[in-house]
Parts: sequence; structure tokens; C-alpha cells
Amino acid sequence: MPSQANVTMLENAQKSFDESKGVFVIDYRGLTVQESQELRRSLREAKATMKIYKNTIVKLAIKEHDLPEIDDVLKGPCAYVFYDEDPVDAAKAIKAASEKLKKIEFLGGISDGQAIDAQQALAIADLPGRTELIGMLANVLASPLTGIARVLNGPVQGLATVLTRISENEEQAG
Repeated sequence: MPSQANVTMLENAQKSFDESKGVFVIDYRGLTVQESQELRRSLREAKATMKIYKNTIVKLAIKEHDLPEIDDVLKGPCAYVFYDEDPVDAAKAIKAASEKLKKIEFLGGISDGQAIDAQQALAIADLPGRTELIGMLANVLASPLTGIARVLNGPVQGLATVLTRISENEEQAG
């Protein structure tokens, strides 16, 4: 019979999987309490949360949610970063903390219902975020409009230039 603590942890893990779109598994060994709090704060800004569960509990929660198994990733102390919206923002926050602290590394995870390894998680971190993509789209959409405005403005500007030169020639002649 499982202990009440494990039953509660399984319920919490299942709730985390219910409320998230995916999870990154990271190795967090060596983080101080302050560094851990800093990481959690940056993850909150990215609409993600870091949880610590027993690996066996996570394996059970994954099975109950019909998600792909990531047993090869779940070895040793792991932290689970559940993201609500954009995996890119969460991955970028983890990568930034990893580069700053030199103590965190991606182990893998589940994104879009697919198991991913550490390299794929890093690749997600290198993608442009949602706001960057919106900015790129706005730039792409604005470029043709700018060109059209210049083309339409060309004849009017040419006419103004010709009239200015005629006026200057008349003043010099007169």
C-alpha cells in the first residue's frame, strides 16, 4: 500500500500534467536556494513552473495521461518545468539560467505530445518566441505597403521637383 505522501505527490503530478501543455526535465543539482528561487521567478514570467517530484511518481503520471515514456531521461535528481503556453519562452528561461549559473542542463521532456531529448529542448530554446514571431510577421506585412506608398508617392514627388525647377529657372531668367 502506497504511503499518503506518495498518493498526494501523484495527485499533484497529475494536476501539473493536466494544467500544462508540456514539460521540460532538467538537472538542477548544485543550485542554492537563492538560485532556485531566481530560476522559479524567471520561469513564472515565462508562464511556467518548476516542480520537484519523485521520478517513479512522474512515470506513473505520464502513463495515466497517455504521454510518451521518457524513462531514459528520468534518472537521478530531476526538476520538472511545466509550461502553460509557449514552450519557447520556458526553454529560453531555462537556457538563460543555465548559461548564467552553469549548474542546470536539459535532460529532455515532452512537447506537443512527443518525447524530446536534451538537444531538441535546446533547439526549442533557440527558436524565436511568440512576440518575436509577431514582430517578424508585422515587418513582412508592412514591407509591401511601404513599397506601394513609395511607388504612389513617386509621380507626385517628380511633379513637385519639375515645378520647383521651372520656378527656379523663371526666377533666374526674369
